[in-house]
Amino acid sequence: MPVLALRGQPDAARCAPVVREHLANGGIIAYPTETVYGFGTALHHDALVALARLKGREGTRPFLLLDAEPLRLPGLEWTPAASLLARRFWPGPLSLALPATELYPPQVRSPAGTVAVRDTPHPPLRALLRRLAEPLTSTSANLPGQPPAITMTELLAALAALPGGEAVLVLDGGSLPDSPPSTVVDCSGTQPRLVRAGAVPLAELRAALAERGFTIDVA
Repeated sequence: MPVLALRGQPDAARCAPVVREHLANGGIIAYPTETVYGFGTALHHDALVALARLKGREGTRPFLLLDAEPLRLPGLEWTPAASLLARRFWPGPLSLALPATELYPPQVRSPAGTVAVRDTPHPPLRALLRRLAEPLTSTSANLPGQPPAITMTELLAALAALPGGEAVLVLDGGSLPDSPPSTVVDCSGTQPRLVRAGAVPLAELRAALAERGFTIDVA
């Protein structure tokens, strides 16, 4: 599997043309984030099908999206609560699920019609996303049932065991700090709802939302 360095912003400039071509051809990349290593593709049907196959994912669980400027993505409805949380916690490990149009493929839209987006604070990845100028899917890099990879050793071992892993373009970000995955909040309803606990604590979400009279539902 090909490996490129992504340990600093200059690396983003060097690897962007290769990454762009790989994604345009329906390829999958593995890349570092502020939390764990992730797998991603462009929003192309064949690439999304291949990503679901790599992850062994069935059913309707959608992939998240990363973008350099998620507030400017078309086809998303920014509710007041979502705008508040984005201003307070982005860039950061908070994914917001928003009502979305059918502009987005079913692999990233939930059955309720939402798309989850995040503005990553990882400097090299942010620099790469700016150069790509398109969203990138985000799902943890791991074997089914195993913890997400946070080192290159763990990532390469997972890819070696996954069917099709040899074709994944790897972006080497070194060892990442041990961190939970991003917190996911559904902002499509009247009140936000915690979908997945993660790196942004529930108490901080509650405090930020309470300033504008919102509460947060916890499943």
